[in-house]
Amino acid sequence: MGDYLFILNFTIMKIYIGHSRGSDYQKNLYDPIRNSQFDKQHEIVLPHEESFESRSSKDFLKTCDLMIAEVSFPATGLGIELGWADCLGCPIICIYKKGSKISNSLKGVTNKFIEYADEREMVDLLGKSLKSMVLKNKINVL
Repeated sequence: MGDYLFILNFTIMKIYIGHSRGSDYQKNLYDPIRNSQFDKQHEIVLPHEESFESRSSKDFLKTCDLMIAEVSFPATGLGIELGWADCLGCPIICIYKKGSKISNSLKGVTNKFIEYADEREMVDLLGKSLKSMVLKNKINVL
């Protein structure tokens, strides 16, 4: 029998980014994420980009490995998406800008929160969190 080489790629996660429309999400969220290292390592879906707008976030969440929710601004639609993700068993990380008053209800869907001062820190902390999740998944699989 010949030798077989199996290459498993544990670094690719499908990640949905939820947020309020009540902020400048293009400048403060989309641009920093698209320019980050983890954008090159994972499939990041930003719901208000042209490539996603015609798709259902509920259907996409069924296939996701992770939902990241920017919760600095309250939003009914984001709350609905968080409920779907929770019901579907999709892990959730909530991120928020320092000084934001976030809802205590969020503790019902996740215990993972990242507070950040600016876009650079947001990307840095998210990158570290994603790397930790990937390493944890590698260890669990092995």
